[in-house]
Amino acid sequence: MTKKYLQFAAILLGSALLFPISALARDNAHSIEFTDMVKIGSTQLKPGSYKVEWQGTGSAVQVSFLRNGKTVATVPGTLKMNDNQVREDSVLTETTSADSSVLQEIDFGHEKEALVFNQGM
Repeated sequence: MTKKYLQFAAILLGSALLFPISALARDNAHSIEFTDMVKIGSTQLKPGSYKVEWQGTGSAVQVSFLRNGKTVATVPGTLKMNDNQVREDSVLTETTSADSSVLQEIDFGHEKEALVFNQGM
């Protein structure tokens, strides 16, 4: 009985120590689908599926756009929290005088997180 108690205690202690670590190692990545060509930084992203990953919090995040496992663009951005969750992914763009769409914001469906890009048009 003592051996089982020690095993249980060891498992419980190990779980308690790993829980905070797993909470901090939250996945800062989402998949997004662009239906039209959009510009981010100096890169034109073709329509299709991308994985969006970021490092950092608040106004100091580095955002990478990956397609087929390869990074195609990395830009600075701001991570903001919306008051409410959106139902679907939402991509906000602004059309420039050169008639191209510049990515301004990505709101992730079923999340309160959004990435904002200040691209100084």
